[in-house]
Parts: sequence; C-alpha cells; structure tokens
Amino acid sequence: MSERIIESGDIRLCTEHFGREGDAPVLMLMGAASSMLGWPDGLMEQLARTGHFVIRYDHRDTGRSSHGVPGATPYTLDDLASDAISVLDGYGIERAHLVGMSLGGLLCQMAALTYPERVRSLTLISAQIFSEPDFEDPGMDPAVLAHFQRAATLNWADEAEAIGFQVELSRLCVGRARRSFDEARVRARAVQDYRRALAPQCALNHAGLSGGLEWYGRTREIEAPLLVIHGSVDPVIDHAHGVALSRAVKGARLVTLQDAGHDLHPDDWETMTRAITAHTLAASPPHGAR
Repeated sequence: MSERIIESGDIRLCTEHFGREGDAPVLMLMGAASSMLGWPDGLMEQLARTGHFVIRYDHRDTGRSSHGVPGATPYTLDDLASDAISVLDGYGIERAHLVGMSLGGLLCQMAALTYPERVRSLTLISAQIFSEPDFEDPGMDPAVLAHFQRAATLNWADEAEAIGFQVELSRLCVGRARRSFDEARVRARAVQDYRRALAPQCALNHAGLSGGLEWYGRTREIEAPLLVIHGSVDPVIDHAHGVALSRAVKGARLVTLQDAGHDLHPDDWETMTRAITAHTLAASPPHGAR
C-alpha cells in the first residue's frame, strides 16, 4: 500500500494503491461522508492478489483530501464524479474498472454516463438507482435516518463523542442482518479515520450536495458492463435499488449478499472478490492492457 497525492486545479485528492501497476486498474469510490478507509485493507489486498491494481481515495472534505469549512458545499455531485477521472489522469490510466459503494455507486453511474470512454466496467455495491419512472423507493430505515440527523448537533471536536457516533452508525448499518458486530474492529477504524482526517466535521458537507439531475431516468443508457452487489436487508439503500439497477441495464448481473446490511462485512469479502474478479476479467482486454 502506497500513498499518492493527485492535484487537479486547486483540489488535492489523497489516494492509496495496492498491487502492481500494469495489472487491471480498479478505482474504488466510497460513499457519502466516508474517507477511503471505508474500503477495508483486507478487501483491497484480496482484490490486488487477484490481478488488480487497486486505487482508493478520499473524497473532497474527507480524510486527507482538500477540505473547506463546515456547512459549506461549493461543489456538486458532478464535481465528485469528475474527481474520479482526475484520479485516473493522475495515475496515467486511460480506462479503469470502477467500483462504488452507496453514494460512490451513484458517482460511478454518473462517470459512466459522462465519460464512457474512461470506464471499462462498473460494480455497484449497496448503491441507489437514479430515479426511474416505475421505481418506488422503500426509503431508509427510520432508526438510521434519526441517527444521521444527530450529526448536525454533535460536538465533532470531542473525539470520544465523534467516534461513538460513527460506531453506532456502523451498528445501525448492519440492520436486521444476523451477523457478528466486531465493535473493537469498527472502533479502531473510526479512531484511525478521525485522527487521520484534516477536518473531521467537514465530511458532513456531503449532506449539502446538489447536481446530477440531468441523469435521472437515464440509468438504462449505461453501456459499461455492470455488476450489482447488494445486501438482502440493507437498511440504508433498500435491496430494491439493486434489483432495479440490474433490470435497468442490459446484461447486468445481480449478486445478492444474503443476510447482509449496508456494510462490507468480512464474511462477504470472498464472495465479493470472486464476483468482482470474474466481472473485471470478462471486461478486460488481454494481459490487463490499459
């Protein structure tokens, strides 16, 4: 694992990469208010061992990337989607496989529609579909929504309070899944994330994101090969989104993680790695050419 800072105009994007340059490039886009650490090291290492050059990065206002001031969001969803392409440019990669979770999945869809020549394949994990005429969104679990609303009044300067909030959010994201919840592991990552961030509270600026309206109802225009991975009991973005995504794009494949919520549980890493590897291999040129 190595860190690299990518500069795009006045924006600095902190990235890390795993594996060998020259292997099939995979760019990982995490969800809202989450740094690159939302992608577990273990999952990144598994993907790298299966012949991928894996890149993860901090969105604006998260981790060690450029940040503004709390409560101000002077950029749009479209800007965040463009940041993904800036990362590829910084690494000299012409086309890559994009993997996005939650909001990262929405950004992947936008990138595939805006820059189709840069996207070799898409994998969308626990992602929402841009509104389709016949899609009814079941909505977020009320307990998760109520917890999110607490963020605005949290004292983010108090490390213990901020970390407690993140740990409880992770617990809620497991939802009704009958999975073990490794609080020690989750807490350790929350501590690392908090102490690593240049401005922890600025991650909440993602709540003010706008843009992307021109893509609503156009998911079916995506031409990149699509793999959808979704937990069966996701309390944040209902499994119905995964079903709708897989039906909207011709040739798409849906992998349902049984008894899984809105998280990247270690129990699912092997299944996810196998599915992503098969998907990228089918969409790759010979010898992992870029």
